[in-house]
Amino acid sequence: MHQLFRLVLGQKDLSRAGDLFSLDDSEIEDSLTEALEQIKIISSSSDYQTNNNDQAVVEICITRITTAIRETESIEKHAKALVGLWDSCLEHNLRPFGKDEDTPHAKIASDIMSCILQNYNRPPVMALAIPIAVKFLHRGNKDLCRNMSNYLSLAAITKADLLADHTEVIVKSILQGMVQKLSLGTCFRRHLKVFSSICGLWEARPRVLEAS
Repeated sequence: MHQLFRLVLGQKDLSRAGDLFSLDDSEIEDSLTEALEQIKIISSSSDYQTNNNDQAVVEICITRITTAIRETESIEKHAKALVGLWDSCLEHNLRPFGKDEDTPHAKIASDIMSCILQNYNRPPVMALAIPIAVKFLHRGNKDLCRNMSNYLSLAAITKADLLADHTEVIVKSILQGMVQKLSLGTCFRRHLKVFSSICGLWEARPRVLEAS
């Protein structure tokens, strides 16, 4: 791992975290998987949810890592570690504290979601990501659910068979959203794009859809 990542993550040194942006993407690309694994350790610690310094360090490092992954087009190389960090967020509370305040792990999930799922046209990445993505649909965070639904609808258009094993979960999420105590307009907008995924999944799992 690059020495600056080792310093920032090893010592949780917020004062040096910003210096990561002074490094070329190519200079740190080989370190990204190891850095993600270290972030997973930090974010899984018992005091992470109350440690503002650690949260700030993790937020900056994730931003730097996802930027480098995009710029170097190395998502397939680092997908396993990125999805592993994403999956670890499911072990923690994702429901907002207040009206607009996400939990620390919901912030991590949101920050890395687009980096993973914007690659909906890359089957190797989606094969890792989709089994985790569908789990976020029932974790009580409306923003995560809405954004996840948007990406899943795109994945269904380009590679519907990858979602076939998760059709039942997706349909139940749609139905659950439709009966929630929301205005009809809000509910419709939230799930409109997901309905398009049903068209792509119909041939793969018709019996599940009919039963739902």
